Amino acid sequence: MWLHDLIHALMITLFVFVMMLLVDYTNVATRGRLSAILRGNRLQQYTVASLLGSLPGCLGSFLNVSFYVHGLISFGAIVGGMIATSGDEAYVMLAMFPHKALLLFALLFVLGIALAWVTDLLAPLLGIRPCEECRLQVVHQAENYADISKQELLQNFLSISVYRAVLLGAAVLFLVAIAAGVMGPPTWDWKRITLIALLSLTAIIIGSASEHYLREHIWRHLVKKHLWRVFLWTFGALFLVDLLLNVWNLNAFIQHHLMAVMLIAVLIGIIPESGPHLVFVMLYAKGAIPFSVLVASSIVQDGHGMLPLFSYTVKDSLLIKGFNVVYGLLIGWLLQLAGV
Repeated sequence: MWLHDLIHALMITLFVFVMMLLVDYTNVATRGRLSAILRGNRLQQYTVASLLGSLPGCLGSFLNVSFYVHGLISFGAIVGGMIATSGDEAYVMLAMFPHKALLLFALLFVLGIALAWVTDLLAPLLGIRPCEECRLQVVHQAENYADISKQELLQNFLSISVYRAVLLGAAVLFLVAIAAGVMGPPTWDWKRITLIALLSLTAIIIGSASEHYLREHIWRHLVKKHLWRVFLWTFGALFLVDLLLNVWNLNAFIQHHLMAVMLIAVLIGIIPESGPHLVFVMLYAKGAIPFSVLVASSIVQDGHGMLPLFSYTVKDSLLIKGFNVVYGLLIGWLLQLAGV
């Protein structure tokens, strides 16, 4: 059992890394172009914040926090953005149940817009004001480190760095292993073709990116800060769920205590960290919990997207979490009543 879970966790982690890299690269390449859109009406703010939150990973939520502390979006918009955010768990869901994951993201996107509007209606009635001191922050336009000239591209390979050699070598190794059927899908289906296409694009980015982007964004941020955590949490959650399903009649317990399980999922969702919520992702993938519990968990949890906001304002961070707990329990309960 543990060997199967280990291989499965490795494949999921590989997929997570590839998707993280693509989202991060796109974010860097388009940096600074969203602020003009956000200065429009509230509906634009709700839509953009929820769209960013719907992006897999925490980059979208980090951008929403940045926009909020600079006074570019309302309190309701940041609440909606966090509702739409699933953190790094989104990558795992895409790897394990892609169709249901896309349905979940679409639902969270719509809920993010609607509940952002509701929150902005309720906030003045509850005496809630957006963080005033945050508006004193200054927006800086960052250099696009993803750009590179032809001369720099040639230099990348004439004097290849250790970072580039290791990452490029790993990408090629996994690419060959998946193409040969050693890892991943056993047959040539859409999953294997998609993995090969994504890994090929990853190898191109690693080979062509500037040294700064490679070192700071890919190695120090994605690999050193995220990747090992994703692997350990994924393997741990897979192993724990399989163990509970085999040793303990977990399905029967959940069926008889569904509201308690939903409450636990929502309370764990308060933790501002990617990882603990993976247990509920794995439970859903195994068919042990219904979609309603997964939705409730996803509404409340936002990976570690909220961590930057805690450094600016603890009060606003707790208020946002409070709104999302109420929304998560309410939506989860309604879906459960509907038999979802």
